[in-house]
Amino acid sequence: MAEHVILFAGPMGAGKTTAIQTLSEIDVVLTEAENTERDVADKPTTTVALDYGEITLGDDEKVRLYGVPGQRRFDFMWEILKERAIGLVLLVNNDAPDPVASVLEFLEEFGELYDRGGVVIGISRADVSATPTVADYADAIAVRRPDLVVPIFTIDARNASQMHMVLMTLILNIETRAAMKASGHLSS
Repeated sequence: MAEHVILFAGPMGAGKTTAIQTLSEIDVVLTEAENTERDVADKPTTTVALDYGEITLGDDEKVRLYGVPGQRRFDFMWEILKERAIGLVLLVNNDAPDPVASVLEFLEEFGELYDRGGVVIGISRADVSATPTVADYADAIAVRRPDLVVPIFTIDARNASQMHMVLMTLILNIETRAAMKASGHLSS
């Protein structure tokens, strides 16, 4: 059975835990603790180590879903969890103070996952704040990292079909890039 390890990263409150719970076919392993930074994200708990879930695709493909803590003070977990990962679902909440800067920061931090496999961005809470737009994110990425081609979606992490579309887009991106590298049409 083929396996993919996919990370879910982004700032606290972006919907990483919810997205994994929405996608996972098993009970999700959560490492939640009391949120002591309610001024950053007004939610009672936050991930302090990882979230873990699994989903199978077809008969022969398993995807392991790992959510990393959104707070930089837990970034040692980022390093541990990204070692085996081949792709990244980057989530950011659109009503945060500077979500575009957050996307750029996380792309920089997890850039090796783009090189290793692929990245997809999900913008949550776009129904609460219409700006920035998807085009604003794409423009900022094009200026900072013109070498990246990253699909960007507005999503509701509670919506199974939306999250499945994001995951399948990432898997297709990873598999397409791997095939292109194998055939010599994409440099490593």
